[in-house]
Amino acid sequence: MESPAEKSFEGALKRLEEIVRALEGNTPSLEDSLALYEEGRALIGFCLEKLESAEQKLKVLLPPEEL
Repeated sequence: MESPAEKSFEGALKRLEEIVRALEGNTPSLEDSLALYEEGRALIGFCLEKLESAEQKLKVLLPPEEL
């Protein structure tokens, strides 16, 4: 399994969607559910970091009136 740092933003979102489907549909065991939850939390953190980084780049590149 890739670590969040090795994933692209799009790849992380795709994996999050897979996790949601697994938790909603397959009724995994408690242990599997917790593992999926932990993976999801890590992916959410990764995505938030990527979004914050993109926002900072836009602030540098665009004039304030275009933000």
